Amino acid sequence: GVPIFQKNPDEVRPIASVSKLMAMLVALEHNLDLKGQTTISASDAKLTTRGAKSRLQVGMTLTNQELLHAALMASDNRAVLALGRAVGLDAGAFAAAMTARARSLGLKKTFFGDPTGLDYRNVSTPREAVIFLQAALKNPHIAEACRATHYVARSTTRPRDTIEYSNTDLLLRSTRHVIHGGKTGYNDRAGYCLVVAARIVGITSSGGAAGKTREVVMAFLGEEGKLTRFADFGRAAQWLVEKAPPARTLSQAT
Repeated sequence: GVPIFQKNPDEVRPIASVSKLMAMLVALEHNLDLKGQTTISASDAKLTTRGAKSRLQVGMTLTNQELLHAALMASDNRAVLALGRAVGLDAGAFAAAMTARARSLGLKKTFFGDPTGLDYRNVSTPREAVIFLQAALKNPHIAEACRATHYVARSTTRPRDTIEYSNTDLLLRSTRHVIHGGKTGYNDRAGYCLVVAARIVGITSSGGAAGKTREVVMAFLGEEGKLTRFADFGRAAQWLVEKAPPARTLSQAT
């Protein structure tokens, strides 16, 4: 809860698919039955035509748990809308519920125009994004999906159709630090985004010995390169390892 390093922490920016963290939190808090099944509809496809190509074809029926993994691991927009329908929320009501949930967390600058992040009106700030990431990760189902590197979903209506998902958060496969969970995002206005909670390991003590750990949450919004957000995590983590800024100076960092 104490900033270690910050740059424009209260600047309002589009957050693209980082929005899906709040969408899944709201769906689960609306008593989403993870063992229940939901079918991808034509409306799910129609409302997400501007987004990335989905591997969930119209008519496929999957468990809600599988759709949750598709939404958080692969950022599948159709999965998000399907789960909204599963709890009785159309796209507009879903987005309104997400904004209301943000207000309940004390977030005054976070707003959602749609549940997926395709809407450019979906905005937050780095400071507020780390708050709703932490709120989302307190839900064990979200945390599990955000940490999964690989997942296989199978349509009950098309048993031969299996979908193998890999997590868009490359840190899960490329860092020595412990990743508790996070979410990537991208659209033309948001740029490349990443929010992530992690345990930084190998921090050097004042005596020169390494081995201490530190729990941190980071938000990178508006990056220009697809891989830059992951590299910036690595640079920030290395700074923490090498410099180990003491707690008494954290509030002065800018």
